[in-house]
Amino acid sequence: MKKLKRSGRLVDMTNFLLKHPNQLIPLHRFSERYAAARSSISEDLGIVKEIFENEQMGYLTTVPGVSGGVRYEPAVSAREAEILVERLCRQLEEPDRLLAGGYLYMMDVLGQPGWMNEIGRLFAGIYRGENIDVVMTMATKGIPLAYAVAAYLDVPICIARRDHRVTEGSVVSINYVSGSAKRIQTMSLARRSIPEGSDVLIVDDFMKGGGTARGMSELLAEVNAHLVGIAVLVEARHSERLIDDYISLVRLDEVNEQEKKINACPGNYTAYL
Repeated sequence: MKKLKRSGRLVDMTNFLLKHPNQLIPLHRFSERYAAARSSISEDLGIVKEIFENEQMGYLTTVPGVSGGVRYEPAVSAREAEILVERLCRQLEEPDRLLAGGYLYMMDVLGQPGWMNEIGRLFAGIYRGENIDVVMTMATKGIPLAYAVAAYLDVPICIARRDHRVTEGSVVSINYVSGSAKRIQTMSLARRSIPEGSDVLIVDDFMKGGGTARGMSELLAEVNAHLVGIAVLVEARHSERLIDDYISLVRLDEVNEQEKKINACPGNYTAYL
């Protein structure tokens, strides 16, 4: 790259870090990129770190040693999260998205890259500091959300399915109780998708009774992986919740199919910011 003045380095360095969240970047990489001394790079990173933290955009952590470097960890301020969730609540309250059984049409949200990018960064900020190796979700609607969260955590995703696909090789399967329908269903996971001993974050787009999330957590035990947490985009009020420990962004307090009325409010995420 052409040698840049400090102002140019700061702009390019900030852009580079934002595009590579949770990746450890060796300092010599910046030195070579800008043809600058390490002392100058350290001063530049100090300025970027101050801006990130003052604006609550995230954190720069430094790992000392020969194999060390700097890592950008995304974060979202409480106010920014509040605005995002409020916008999401208002959109989910649109009466024409109400489906039979109290479900909501959500593909316009899950299929919108802008929404997923903001929500993925929020969840990554909430789970900052946790040791997460893999993000897990259930096919199919939760996949865009899982990819967004995994991108900010810089980890792969794995997908549990209700049907076995021969292209995934050997699988482990369990039977679980659907929390909403009280039916026995089957869930499968390719053995190669989660290395033994992995720390896993489960991501669920919509939770009613919690049966699917509980099934995924039981599946993790079958492959000797560890559950770190359960991140839920939208939870519906339910009298028999099968899981207790989860973080949700939105809670549906009222869903009236006859009156086409939906009341959405912030979930329990505020306690974790």
